Amino acid sequence: MIRIAIDAMGGDLAPAAIVKGAIESLSSCPNTKLLLYGEEKAIQEECAKYQYDTERIEIIPCSENISLHESPVMAIRRKKDSSIVRGMKAVKEGEAEAFLSAGSTGAILAGGQLIVGREKGVLRPPLAALMPTRQGVTLLTDCGANVDAHPEWLVQFAKMGAIYMKEMLGVSSPAVGLVNIGAEEEKGNALVKAAMEKCKEEKDLNFIGSVEARDIVEGNCSVVVADAFVGNVVLKMYEGVGKMLLSEIKSGIKEGGPLSLVGGALISSALRKRMTKFDAKSYGGAPILGLKGLVVKVHGNTDGVEITTAIRQAKEFAEKGLTKKIAEALDFSDKEDESKEEA
Repeated sequence: MIRIAIDAMGGDLAPAAIVKGAIESLSSCPNTKLLLYGEEKAIQEECAKYQYDTERIEIIPCSENISLHESPVMAIRRKKDSSIVRGMKAVKEGEAEAFLSAGSTGAILAGGQLIVGREKGVLRPPLAALMPTRQGVTLLTDCGANVDAHPEWLVQFAKMGAIYMKEMLGVSSPAVGLVNIGAEEEKGNALVKAAMEKCKEEKDLNFIGSVEARDIVEGNCSVVVADAFVGNVVLKMYEGVGKMLLSEIKSGIKEGGPLSLVGGALISSALRKRMTKFDAKSYGGAPILGLKGLVVKVHGNTDGVEITTAIRQAKEFAEKGLTKKIAEALDFSDKEDESKEEA
């Protein structure tokens, strides 16, 4: 039985959306038990709206909650009975194989390092998000954890991302690209140039060099590497363009008159199938790679669908032992162990 701890109080629509997504995952995720952490009464009221196997959902009462406006590190240290801290401690102590939250990104990142802890030798754990491309999906790492990065960190992000794509998606030799402002050797800032040279030295890495943001959508890279500032801008722009295109297509069909509406109806099925590729909900959450346990960040505006997908993702992650495989496959023995440094 795969046990997944869930922050039921995190997200814009919590706990309703979180409970909905959790219960809806039960039918498609056999052999899982979900531990819902948060305000007991509120979670019970939401659970009462559904019929489900009560043996597979357990409510863990928590008296505190971490808001988006609090200092992440201070909140993690002071609010010991919050849903985020309790859920992460469950992973650390072996009571759960994974932790999911749509709550404060800062608190999740801080808690991941301070509570769950980094694998020895991991300089910084990155957030890794799957994005749709013409050829399938690509993994963007880092997309939100380390805004000010060092070249050595980017090399580790590339290695961990390659292992993720190989183990989770079956890509035999994942092509890795570094986000840059051009393909020429002389392009890029000091960070990118230094990371470029270090990535070239990694013989086990299928490194193909620079990738411009406009080329990410073509899917020539299985793993796209960046510092979190650049990565987050790329991710948010990606999501925004996808939503804008869908909205514009719908508006164009409606404004085109009766013939456009008929044409829209005829192509709606095929169009819907294509546009689903650009729906972030279908890709689950963003795992934090390089921790001693699995922690997954889900979009704060989730309506529950992404929670369902993230639970399936976490189950597969745990079944394949990806956390252990990342630790075993990477030789960080010559790196400085900074695991005790504050987030």
